[in-house]
Amino acid sequence: MQSLTLYQIDAFSNQVFGGNPAAVCILDQWLSDAQMQAIGNENNLAETAFVVPDKEHYHIRWFTPEVEVDLCGHATLAAAYVLKNILKIPQNPIHFSTQSKGELQVHQEGDWLYLNFPTDSIAPISPLEGAAQALGAVPSAYWKGETDFIALLENETAVAHLKPDLSWIAQLGNRGLIVTAPGDEVDFVSRFFAPQAGVDEDYVTGSAHTSLIPFWAKKLEKNKLSARQISSRMGILDCEYLNERVRIGGQAQLYLKGEIYLPEA
Repeated sequence: MQSLTLYQIDAFSNQVFGGNPAAVCILDQWLSDAQMQAIGNENNLAETAFVVPDKEHYHIRWFTPEVEVDLCGHATLAAAYVLKNILKIPQNPIHFSTQSKGELQVHQEGDWLYLNFPTDSIAPISPLEGAAQALGAVPSAYWKGETDFIALLENETAVAHLKPDLSWIAQLGNRGLIVTAPGDEVDFVSRFFAPQAGVDEDYVTGSAHTSLIPFWAKKLEKNKLSARQISSRMGILDCEYLNERVRIGGQAQLYLKGEIYLPEA
């Protein structure tokens, strides 16, 4: 019987039970894809991050309950929190190597961790057929990034009151749908729905902000932005647009440390 240490971290929150929970496993070497997917399914969190050290760099992969994904912000933040605040590694920034997005960095500044991610390429598109009926609100414009659709609503209240038809979102294809609007107390708010990836609504989606930050930076004509993902658990993000890169800052808290017991392969 093989045992692994598992950490559960609440990311993009300064307190437990807020933000987005992610599981983190620090490995000596990769498990099989099937084992990692089974662990992601068993954890039943939006994401489980697996990290393998390689000298002073770290390889990282992310699994939802159903699929491996190309990029996950909150689970990367959670992994960095484990490495810096629990395992006390000296590297700052932390360099993460990925299979699809090249190198990612996370820099710790006091209680905050800042993701440095590639900026997503987004472009305006025609209205999504059936959107108004499925969302119960009428978006004023639509965009599409590399993995997600984006719908713009008038205000924060409209985003907060959404009760979307998840079956309509699932048939859109790609990873999911971001719905966003100007914020009442922050520059912008959002919610993110990805039933096709096994996550009906993600509590806080760091990777979605690789699309949202350039969108709102250009719209508001400012590079430093404050954001909230207004899910039921609420996420707080400190954002900066750096042209080809974005910085996405958040805090995190340890909720759980435990052991996974795996049958011998």
